[in-house]
Amino acid sequence: MKRSTGTAAPRATPASARPGHRGGSPAVWTVALGIFTLMTCELLPVGLLTPVGSELGVASGTAGLMVTVPGLVAAVSAPAVSVAGGRFDRRAILALLIGGTAAANLVCALAPHFAVLLAARIAVGVAIGGFWALGGSLATRLVPAEKAPRATAVVFGGVSVASVAGVPAGTLLGDLAGWRASFAALAVLGALATVLLVSLLPALPPERPVDLATLGRLLTADPAVRTGVAVTLLLIGGHYAAFTFARPLLGGFSGLQAEHIGLALFGFGAAGIAANFVLGPRTARAPKTVLVLISGALAAVLALFALFGGAAPAGAALMLGWGLAYGAVSVALQNWMLAGAPEAAEAATALMVCAFNLAIALGALAGGAVLNASAEPAVLWCGAGLALAAAAAMAAARRPGTAP
Repeated sequence: MKRSTGTAAPRATPASARPGHRGGSPAVWTVALGIFTLMTCELLPVGLLTPVGSELGVASGTAGLMVTVPGLVAAVSAPAVSVAGGRFDRRAILALLIGGTAAANLVCALAPHFAVLLAARIAVGVAIGGFWALGGSLATRLVPAEKAPRATAVVFGGVSVASVAGVPAGTLLGDLAGWRASFAALAVLGALATVLLVSLLPALPPERPVDLATLGRLLTADPAVRTGVAVTLLLIGGHYAAFTFARPLLGGFSGLQAEHIGLALFGFGAAGIAANFVLGPRTARAPKTVLVLISGALAAVLALFALFGGAAPAGAALMLGWGLAYGAVSVALQNWMLAGAPEAAEAATALMVCAFNLAIALGALAGGAVLNASAEPAVLWCGAGLALAAAAAMAAARRPGTAP
């Protein structure tokens, strides 16, 4: 039986309402660039923990707060910006958010103390949650209906590419020119994205603003949405409990030389992009099957890393396997949430973004506590256990749209 969320299906803006060349594919790719930039901002410290901590005088576990703080802020800002920004033009909100992130990254690049850097990361968190929650549901307003599925995949591809390519690129730049150069490059990229958003997006007045009642109904009345939120927390939390500390893992546990760590993360990224290309189209048809596969594979790879990753060749090879296991996760989770709440896409997206970023923050926090108290392989076992729990929860779930 078809479920009702209490929210009418959103109407796509007619093609005639879009100002010609300012909509369409260029606008879609610009939104994807914005999401890529912001997610790279959030995750960049993964590859820079050791040099940042060394220069600013904090331990690796404490340096992990650079991931935890914006993740927690983004988890709150995703629903908050969706609700509070309901009366304003989406183009203006997106440009303001990513422009603020460009300034915050410049502060990070110049920060004399860790506290200053961490304060700037709060602004990054606000932008991440708000931009992703609003931008993720705009594809149907920028292109004709028949092109909307591919446009949505392009927009959410920015999330995957950030984690599998943006972080390795930033890490390599940090190895070559210092960690401050990596943050400065993100400031430049954010400024470019701001200009492109203002230039290429049409005016996007709100159609059906999200309210707190809709968010509450989805969580209380829709079992598929609740399952999606729970699996997101477990799976993403498990991944980032370990991946946040990929640099200490590769350097301290596997014994890779510092100049090779960026290359290992590039291998992770290449494998992840390949997985996204192969599995991405299948996630719309069978999100449950793909999510069980991803969760189980991630748990297995992390356990193998803990058991056999103590040598440089094994560590590098297992990073490739890690990328393959994780590559299509954001697209799969988004498709599960949209299948669970097709009539409330923006609200479902806001909840997924909230859970995703909360999981990044809590995973990084848990991994930091484990790393401060134990040896590097312990964070891998922590991640493996959470990923296995995600696989079990998804395996037990009913497909969206089926009666209980």
